[in-house]
Amino acid sequence: MSHETILILDFGSQVTQLIARRVREANVYCEIVSCATPLAAIAARKPKGIILSGGPASVYAPGAPQVDPGLYRLGVPVLGICYGMQATSHACGGQVVRADQREFGRTELRVLGNDPLFADLPPRQVVWMSHGDRIESLPGSTTIATSDNCPLAAVRAPALNFHGVQFHPEVAHTQHGAAIVRNFLYRVCGCRGDWQMGDFIREEIERLRAQVGDGHVILGLSGGVDSSVAAVLLHRAIGKQLTCIFVNNGVLRQGEADGVRELFAEHIGINLDYVDASDRFLTKLAGAEDPEKKRKIIGAEFVAVFKDEALRIKREHGGHVRFLAQGTLYPDVIESVSVHGGPASVIKSHHNVGGLPADLGLGLVEPFRFLFKDEVRAIGSQLGLPDAVVWRQPFPGPGLAVRILGEVTAAKVKLLQAADAIVREEIDRAGLTRAIWQAFAVLLPVKSVGVMGDERTYENACAVRAVTSTDGMTADWAQLSYELLGRISNRIINEVRGINRVVYDITSKPPGTIEWE
Repeated sequence: MSHETILILDFGSQVTQLIARRVREANVYCEIVSCATPLAAIAARKPKGIILSGGPASVYAPGAPQVDPGLYRLGVPVLGICYGMQATSHACGGQVVRADQREFGRTELRVLGNDPLFADLPPRQVVWMSHGDRIESLPGSTTIATSDNCPLAAVRAPALNFHGVQFHPEVAHTQHGAAIVRNFLYRVCGCRGDWQMGDFIREEIERLRAQVGDGHVILGLSGGVDSSVAAVLLHRAIGKQLTCIFVNNGVLRQGEADGVRELFAEHIGINLDYVDASDRFLTKLAGAEDPEKKRKIIGAEFVAVFKDEALRIKREHGGHVRFLAQGTLYPDVIESVSVHGGPASVIKSHHNVGGLPADLGLGLVEPFRFLFKDEVRAIGSQLGLPDAVVWRQPFPGPGLAVRILGEVTAAKVKLLQAADAIVREEIDRAGLTRAIWQAFAVLLPVKSVGVMGDERTYENACAVRAVTSTDGMTADWAQLSYELLGRISNRIINEVRGINRVVYDITSKPPGTIEWE
């Protein structure tokens, strides 16, 4: 089944993904493509609408990405956001100038007249601006909103089938941003809203069966949301043709290995190959203190262990093992490489994209390659996975190794596992698991003097970290109550022998990061 599609042309904005999220949240399917995508390729996709993203360039700068004027003759509604609006003006005979005053942050928008883009929204609303240039004119356009520093804050050009906004409706700081995007989709483009997770599950099961045939699939199961939901979806599609490899690297959270085995092998009935490589990883980590070195050791060792197991399974199943499944998400693809050929720079390399050995000779199965995390969570819920898995907080690939500052040892792992379990238990008891992006403990490389009973102690210090966020790109420290912090501290000091001091991290991101290493 084909879905009505919105194409988002990426001009290099770091928040282009947020545009896609807003569109998907409105039950409309969308994909991000390069702003350099040929016009014929765009037309061949038969989109219901096109959105031009923001971007860091000035339209007059050498090499700045431009828009093909033919785009506005496709008969498809177009929405230009910030740079996308400026590029439209530049391509269609308008004028873009350097603003007298750079406009950044919250701004009051004044809506003029009636336009479907602002239907059922207040005439004055707060939006988020981020631009140094602005458009002075766009032939055939009408101004539909203005602000103090931006006379043409939003325009409509009927002959071009174009709406443009100088602000960013995709970000959370724009008061009615999601509603503005929804108005474009439904009132301007005429979308029906046929993107439902139930439909996706049925369609993806059919696609997976067609792709795999009678072959066997291997999946690296970490216990995280993405790989867990992928495992259950694949199990529903191909049953015993799936084998999941779960590697215990010795730096997992308390009870995590047993929990994964109980849920997936015993309860769901998935073929689970459990590999306890704890000693192997901890031996490799001995003496390593630098965070990046620890990450590289764990990454390389995981690939080695996984490869050994995958080859063993291939030998057991003969030539039937043909595919490697991964829980790759759309942001993983976008952030890992400039896959769309656009002007955005590479943000990070991701373990799910190209991280496993190519010499296994297996084809890739990636059911979530074009999905976002919230969509995968919705699929997990519909597939019947427990909330503890679906709403599991993010956990770094190197595990507790990057929450133990300095060298990682078995004794330190045991200490941190116990302290971390208390943090998570108390956060859960307080009903804050979903409200908090991440909550965990960090073992610090310092000791302090304490008094326990009548005895002097000289033991480890532990930091508690809890942050709120919507996407992990930025985060603020969670303002937990003194009572909750007191319970966490009291329990750790009383129940974890070897820790006598607890501190709370009140650093936001930026300037800090969520993890300590």
